[in-house]
Amino acid sequence: MTTSSLFEPEFVAGLRDFFEERIRFNQVLGLRIDSLEADRVTAHIDMRPELIGHFAHQRLHGGVISATLDAMGGLGVMAAIGARHLDESVDARLARFSKLGTIDLRVDYLRPATGPRFTAVASVLRLGSRVASTRMEFLDSAGKLLSTGAAAYIVA
Repeated sequence: MTTSSLFEPEFVAGLRDFFEERIRFNQVLGLRIDSLEADRVTAHIDMRPELIGHFAHQRLHGGVISATLDAMGGLGVMAAIGARHLDESVDARLARFSKLGTIDLRVDYLRPATGPRFTAVASVLRLGSRVASTRMEFLDSAGKLLSTGAAAYIVA
């Protein structure tokens, strides 16, 4: 995993634990963080039989894509919050995530999702004092864009 030199190893470990282990649905999806920057995050999921939505074509279920993009937008906001409050302790920054929640989510499905692995990317467009706005992308293993998303999150 690549991380910004901005973040302490303890913060990265805490954020990884929160995102990959404590959010149980992310475990169901199999989401794993690949990179963590203040304004951009990436993660991946591997195709598994229980994630297939169309058995005849072996396509990933649209709900998996939507949930992954939502989770990634949230992760992006977490990283942005962590970067904004570097003057606070690691524990204080991680505690801020308990207030995070999705307000609005839009997903555009551009192509069928097939393949062995998928990458999701999220960028924070704006982190306000109450609301954050994000853009997300869902790509196949060759880097082809399959879906896009935009979301707003409550942060306070």
